[in-house]
Amino acid sequence: MVWAAAYVGFTAAGLGLRRWVESYVSSESPVSIPGRGRFFSVTSVATAVLDASGTVIGWSPAAAELFGLVPEEALGRRADAVLGEGAGGRPLFRSDQLLIPEGETRSGTRTVRHRDGGTATVAVTLNPLAHGDSGAAWLVWAVSVEQMRWWAVDHAMLTGFHRQAPILLTVYDAEARVRWINTAIEEQLGIPPEEVLGRFWREILPEGELLAPDEPADEDDLIRGVVRTGQPVIDARFRSPTPRNPHRPSIWSCSYFRLNDEKGRPIGAFEASFEITDRYVAQQRLDLLSKAGGRIGRSLDIRRTAEELADLVVPEFADAVAVELYERVLDGEEPGTWGDTERSGLRRIAERSVSGEPPVSPLDSVRMRCLARGVPVGGITAGELLVPVCARDTVLGLVLLARNGPSEFDGEEIALAEELVSRMAVCVDNARRFLREHMIALTLQRNLLPEHIPEPTGVEVAHRYAPAAGPAGVGGDWYDVIPLSGTRVGLVVGDVAGHGLDAAATMGRLRTTVQALATLDLAPDEVLSRLDDVVGRLGSQVVGVSCLYAVYDPVSRHCVMARAGHVPPVLVTPDGRAELLPLPAGPLLGLGGLPFETTEFVVPEGGLLALFTDGLVERRDGDIDIRIKQLCEILSRPARPLDQVCDEAMSVLLPSAPDDDAALLLVRLHAVPADRVATWHIASDASEVAQARALACAQLAAWGYEDSAFVVELVVSELVTNAIRYGDAPVHLRLIRDEGLVCEVSDGGHTSPHLRRATNDEEGGRGLFLVAQLTERWGTRYTSAGKTIWTEVPAGPGRLPDLFADGLFTS
Repeated sequence: MVWAAAYVGFTAAGLGLRRWVESYVSSESPVSIPGRGRFFSVTSVATAVLDASGTVIGWSPAAAELFGLVPEEALGRRADAVLGEGAGGRPLFRSDQLLIPEGETRSGTRTVRHRDGGTATVAVTLNPLAHGDSGAAWLVWAVSVEQMRWWAVDHAMLTGFHRQAPILLTVYDAEARVRWINTAIEEQLGIPPEEVLGRFWREILPEGELLAPDEPADEDDLIRGVVRTGQPVIDARFRSPTPRNPHRPSIWSCSYFRLNDEKGRPIGAFEASFEITDRYVAQQRLDLLSKAGGRIGRSLDIRRTAEELADLVVPEFADAVAVELYERVLDGEEPGTWGDTERSGLRRIAERSVSGEPPVSPLDSVRMRCLARGVPVGGITAGELLVPVCARDTVLGLVLLARNGPSEFDGEEIALAEELVSRMAVCVDNARRFLREHMIALTLQRNLLPEHIPEPTGVEVAHRYAPAAGPAGVGGDWYDVIPLSGTRVGLVVGDVAGHGLDAAATMGRLRTTVQALATLDLAPDEVLSRLDDVVGRLGSQVVGVSCLYAVYDPVSRHCVMARAGHVPPVLVTPDGRAELLPLPAGPLLGLGGLPFETTEFVVPEGGLLALFTDGLVERRDGDIDIRIKQLCEILSRPARPLDQVCDEAMSVLLPSAPDDDAALLLVRLHAVPADRVATWHIASDASEVAQARALACAQLAAWGYEDSAFVVELVVSELVTNAIRYGDAPVHLRLIRDEGLVCEVSDGGHTSPHLRRATNDEEGGRGLFLVAQLTERWGTRYTSAGKTIWTEVPAGPGRLPDLFADGLFTS
């Protein structure tokens, strides 16, 4: 393209700028192309001058070269003798030819003799000259037919470039002023050629701009740079409104190169420009669609998706945009209709404008027409377009596009707007459906997690839960505090791998299972073993479940715990020393066949136990050891309310939404005061039962619980009798004063008593039945040293059962 433009530049300079070029080019060295002769130079044509009688009185060097005759051989001779046709041919002039009217020209093709004896076919033109009685009367031009043919082609080519070329051709001087331009300017720009000569483009098209960011500020600077450096510029994009189309800018692809004179000195620049508006716009639309694929819907956030569309279309496609969606969509629900929700049903969630002013919403009637039809609708003004946000045959809202001025959206642009909005609509609907599922899972998990953690005797409790951010959502983390018999407390924290409804539902099942196993007064390792069996039966539905279970006895301050692949807890002593407890790790639940080990230790009065899931201390951008150290530092600070400690730990360790859900359970442990516990050793002798009743009644009187003496006396009598009769030594009786009364009898046997109904003719078998009727709860727990039968008796007068109604006794 550069060489073609170069040739066009030289020829255009010769045709339209002959005088300008000649000011730089000397007559001694006219411009020429080998094989074609010199352009527009008299010296390249054989010329002869004749007087009125036809005698040669002038002879040019070119004529001497063409005919092989030096001037001395031609001058003074008749033209017929010098320029006549070859031997035997007709003469060049007849007598009547010398009498042709003044100003009339005769032309023809002749075969002339050469001095060397050969002949040449030439084109001859006879031009009459104004003359007096004597002197030059005729000017004869002669040129070879081949050269004439080339000149005819060149002339046609130059005329075509000047008048017929569909591309814009321009010649500039060294200062970037227009010196010549072809007539295509009038068709493309609506400007006559004569109005631009001698002017700069910034004067002709003041709103024009080069589109490449690395190009100079305007086209004039670009042209001067080409003249100065000699480096051609190819395919520079220039955009400007024109007088022919003032409301829609046109785009040209412009190429430039420098023009030099015959001595290599720069004299200006040449430009060839092609209008590529349609192609450029089509490419921009394809680029916009390509960008939309990578920039819209990068997150499952409805508002962010709408903002991504707004950022994309302004200012590349529109001057202003606004995205309005139904409020129900923003809440994750199915959208309503315009009639159901009226104007308040739509909320603007994203807007952009090149002017900084938000676009004005069209009338409700226009909005309703767009929403009801589900097709694009023009606004009140010519430059507005409303596009419905549709996904799965459901209208979610609308997008308002606006342009400054009267520029309308054509059919292709409306189709492009629909495509862009439809891509956003799919992403918005996916985000809405995800939000709906996320909210359901979050609601399910919150309902499955304990809303109010109980605080049994001897513990203070605080807890926090943080769901995972983004697509992860809620997970399977849980925690619980379970009151157990004998004022003991079960503490549990667990984690089900995965996120969403499945993880939350599985967590609820396992939490319920742990509560049921805990009420059986099983040891922590046995609870985990049975929970392992449950998870194993679930099979591939549940993978990667961890759990930690601990039992704290506030009477003895003993704590027993075991863990199944879970993060160990942190124990903080009253003096502020915090450290991870060295618990055996244990396998994850569901693997089966592997044992769990327990660890037992004494907790100091006022010690703090922190149970948590790995989401609190494990992050991709941090070291888990450092984060555990941070947690220990927070927990070890001077005594503060547990809620405050929880808030600080969550804010420091999770300053932003976590990648995984996290749970934290803080428990401050206390001992039951010694004056609220009474323990006696009972000898294995039936006569000691009465002594046991007396000791219990005396302790109740000391505590001021005389109203409960009847029931406690009956329970002690039954349980101690059973321990002596059916159990093994040693036998212990313990009373604990809590909200009610706890009565426990322990022995060294492992045989568990069971409740049964005695028949009418049986003398025994009714003791445990009476105990069950007179107490709120009762049960058995086993230890390595034996078993303990425990009961809970309400404070105050005991409620005597209707024995005869229950069929215990008959008349």
